[in-house]
Amino acid sequence: MTEERRKQRTVNKPVELQGPGLHSGQETLLTIKPAPIDTGYVFIRTDIGPDAQILAIADNVTDTSRGTTIGTNGWSVSTVEHLLAAAYSLGIDNAYFELNGPEVPILDGSSRYFIEAFYKAGVKEQNAFIKVYDITENLNFFDKERGIDITIYPDSKYRLKVLVDYNSDALASQYADLNDLEDFPSQISKCRTFVFVSELEPLLSLNLIKGGDLDNAIVIVDQEWSQEEFDRLTKLFNKPKIKVQSQGILNNVELYYANEPARHKLLDLVGDLALTGFRFNGSVVATKPGHFGNTKMAKIIRDHILKQSSEKEKIKRIPQYNPNDEVLMDVNKIKTLLPHRHPFLLVDKIVSLNETEVVGIKTVTNGEYYFPGHFPEEPVMPGVLQIEAMAQTGGILILSTVPDPENYLTFFMKIDNVKFRKKVGPGDVLVMKLTLMEPMRRGIAHMKGEAYVGNSLVVEAEMYALIEKQK
Repeated sequence: MTEERRKQRTVNKPVELQGPGLHSGQETLLTIKPAPIDTGYVFIRTDIGPDAQILAIADNVTDTSRGTTIGTNGWSVSTVEHLLAAAYSLGIDNAYFELNGPEVPILDGSSRYFIEAFYKAGVKEQNAFIKVYDITENLNFFDKERGIDITIYPDSKYRLKVLVDYNSDALASQYADLNDLEDFPSQISKCRTFVFVSELEPLLSLNLIKGGDLDNAIVIVDQEWSQEEFDRLTKLFNKPKIKVQSQGILNNVELYYANEPARHKLLDLVGDLALTGFRFNGSVVATKPGHFGNTKMAKIIRDHILKQSSEKEKIKRIPQYNPNDEVLMDVNKIKTLLPHRHPFLLVDKIVSLNETEVVGIKTVTNGEYYFPGHFPEEPVMPGVLQIEAMAQTGGILILSTVPDPENYLTFFMKIDNVKFRKKVGPGDVLVMKLTLMEPMRRGIAHMKGEAYVGNSLVVEAEMYALIEKQK
């Protein structure tokens, strides 16, 4: 994980967009609003109520037929990808998307008007830095039956490459790439969705494009149709006469780019990958992408980042010890606090100490007195002595709470939840961390003890100890 030196961002003020949903045909009002740090993207179905909130993450994807639908608790929002692509590409990290209906307006079938809305709302920096995760290994989603192959490779930047090939004479193989998200508004955002003419009537019969018209999609003619059949489409869409242009598309729109279909697939990919819920660096190469494969890949990336983050958090909790660093207490200083002496003094150094936590070191040598008998053929430090070493380290923490520690002793009262995870032997360095689990009361300390060798937890326990003044 890296931490970019830019702050998290939200919108500066609310902004509204209105239009029909592509599949529902329902006129919907979208209001984009500022959201607090670490919110992410949250859709709110205001027609249901303020609690009808859906976090835009891959875990919440419920359908991918002709668009991406997310839902939870019986609530859902459809066709989220064009809006998410705009937000993600502009570096908006946190936003509320309020909708008074089940679907994001389709507008012109691209991200263009969402980009303009974000520009109108403005950007507000927030008081927290954005976390960007590095993809550390190749990740892949492959579906042989659908011909989908999406792979992300480790990279220092966020990059996308898309190849579309429908084995159709009407749409030749096309390629599009994006090497910098800052180029999305100018190079990708206005590229519209596309559909094959052979798909139109079945989609209409299935009620999948109630809000669609011939202004928000490129219609690719992939089969021979008579003018009579095109006239029938004209009636369905309530448009002037339709005919085929030289590029093999209907005359409803002009192409912005020769590879506009591939660029739109890249647009969809940006929006669907926003469902990872994270910023990340990696190079995505997608062959025949679509909402099904895109959202599956988003889930794979999200799970990878969550695992990576969890492992790093675990490592962060491990006390770090560098033998070259100056120590806080050497063995002679420790002897002024603890009454233990060789061979039962089991703490060599204290490397850190504060009001609630102490870290001590025990170097396990080949000459330890117990190894000849435990065990001659395979020397192992007895578990009870590992616990004792942690207890002595915890004693330093407890004694540091009084002004005259030389006049006090500490005594074990109770040990709970002891787990021995790995053997400890000659050459190992035990790094022991003792943490107060609650404030001390009446001289009783409740501590969590953990001991590590390298990054491996070897023993842990909860300990109760009593500090008592010597008579």
